Amino acid sequence: MKHLILAIVLLLLNCTSWAQHYRIDRKLQRQLEALVKPFHGQVGIYVHKLGTRKEAAINADSLFPTASMIKVAIQAVIFQRIVDSQLQYHQNLLYRDSLYYPGVDILGMAKDSTHIELSKVVMLMITESDNTAALWLQSLAGGGTAINQWLAKHGYQYYRVNSRTPGREKAYQEYGWGQTTPREMARFLIQLRRGELVSPAASERMYRNLCHIYWDDVALSQIPPYVQAASKQGAVNDSRSEVVLVNAPHGDYVFCVDTKNIADQSWTHNNEAWQLIRNVSALLWHYYEPHDTWSPPAGYEQFMQE
Repeated sequence: MKHLILAIVLLLLNCTSWAQHYRIDRKLQRQLEALVKPFHGQVGIYVHKLGTRKEAAINADSLFPTASMIKVAIQAVIFQRIVDSQLQYHQNLLYRDSLYYPGVDILGMAKDSTHIELSKVVMLMITESDNTAALWLQSLAGGGTAINQWLAKHGYQYYRVNSRTPGREKAYQEYGWGQTTPREMARFLIQLRRGELVSPAASERMYRNLCHIYWDDVALSQIPPYVQAASKQGAVNDSRSEVVLVNAPHGDYVFCVDTKNIADQSWTHNNEAWQLIRNVSALLWHYYEPHDTWSPPAGYEQFMQE
């Protein structure tokens, strides 16, 4: 019983330590609130400048769909199984047609009985946001229940897998594949940056993977291409979200913008939710790097992904 009580206390301390002793950056808060005010839908934002006690938050502890941002958690549990010697990063896997998830995924184009390294499946899940790869890896990680247990063990109260996870059918109906809060999503990237998840070496490899994102047409399009940023995006019809940790010249900063119940459900470059994320990203870049004069060049949209 004493060990159980101690474990609960440590978990609570781990959860609360991320939210205490911080103070709102009032100037930044006002600017973010002005951006959000005309938006047609629900928005959650969390921003933190690493190395400081300053943050900005709008509905930062409310639940939002993860869509593909759940893949950050799937990757972590795959790496946990690698460190625990249950998988090997470069082991060969056998792809079968039964794994195919309808869409335009690269892995889904593979022929039945194709051999592929686990490391490349992880790369496709993160870099290309390949859903066939992600669902395969979710299974290799032990399924949604195992991933959720890992998240709970590491102090994540809200970040959860819902899809293909027994007992989470109701949550799946409301949030889809997964759910999170802006604060917890940002915290995950912070812990990777600090080398705190799984192991320092595993955290570094995961962070590197998140720095090679193909889908760079939203938040990343507002950050100079010569500045490193780790990120993951999520998008379904009624929700567009993104989490980014920028290794900026004057100090790292992290932000997450989540949306749901959006009015504009188009899949064009100028979708309102995507434009909001771009605006937040641009605001933050110039807020933390006020003397930088870079901005996206004219005509950049034609070279962005859709």
